Amino acid sequence: MTLVETVAAQLRSAPLWRPGQLAKELKQQDCLQYAGFCNLAMARCEQTLFNAPGEAMALTEAARLFLQAEKDIHCLHCPSFEEHLQASINCFSFAIKVYIELNQPVMAASLCLELGNALQEMNKLGEAVVYFQRAAELQYQVPIECLLSLGYVASCKLMTRDYDGALAVFTEMQLLAQEKGLHTSGSGTPIGAFLDVIVRCEVSRVLLLMLLQPPPQKLLPEHAQTLEKYDWEAFDSHSHANYLPEGMFLLLQSVVMACQEKDNESLKVLQVELWPLLTPEQNHLLHLLLEEMISPWGQGV
Repeated sequence: MTLVETVAAQLRSAPLWRPGQLAKELKQQDCLQYAGFCNLAMARCEQTLFNAPGEAMALTEAARLFLQAEKDIHCLHCPSFEEHLQASINCFSFAIKVYIELNQPVMAASLCLELGNALQEMNKLGEAVVYFQRAAELQYQVPIECLLSLGYVASCKLMTRDYDGALAVFTEMQLLAQEKGLHTSGSGTPIGAFLDVIVRCEVSRVLLLMLLQPPPQKLLPEHAQTLEKYDWEAFDSHSHANYLPEGMFLLLQSVVMACQEKDNESLKVLQVELWPLLTPEQNHLLHLLLEEMISPWGQGV
């Protein structure tokens, strides 16, 4: 019989106040993993009683305790097999499953984001992407929240140098923001946060396309359509269909032309002008683009 099963058996025959009290005492004594086991045993008791909300709450508390125990080990720079982290992920996953069964996708998505953020802080970006993506799927009926979660996915992919993956996510985000933003505003222009998302995606996508330089035969139609707006021939017929401020559009158009002409000096000047207008993420992409053009070995990233 495992430790959790032993504790669960003891708790089933104990007064109802004892499990919670024991967990609090263990937490106060900084025995976080044991407090986590206590909450996990409580969750099993709640499952036996068919109390799904109580089970989800106990699982969530156990997950947080295991996670904090793992963080404490990392802070002390101690060797770890990450068993507490794995226990935390398992508890979060079970809690998410319970909330989905309870038809509470908002609660499930919030736990996905909590776990994703924790994994990102621990530099486990590949694992974090899975939970950010799951959160976006659960939030599909709430577009702006879905877009925020997809933004976390894109950021993680950029940090892992998965530029093709980041480009795909930004494209998905832009299409979703245009669709939902237009529907919300009832006009031809998205409003509020939807417009901010579109501007972020447009700029990031152009920079990524310049960085990746996909050959024409591999250029997807949606990407080709985006780049067409920045051709010199489009200068006089510029429309705000891309929703960028005119100054930003002209600078970005100049970046595209400088890349096409392999004009490093012009790109350096443009980097200075664009720096205060871009996010740190986008400035990093522009820096990589300039490095790629300057380097004699730059044949892709």
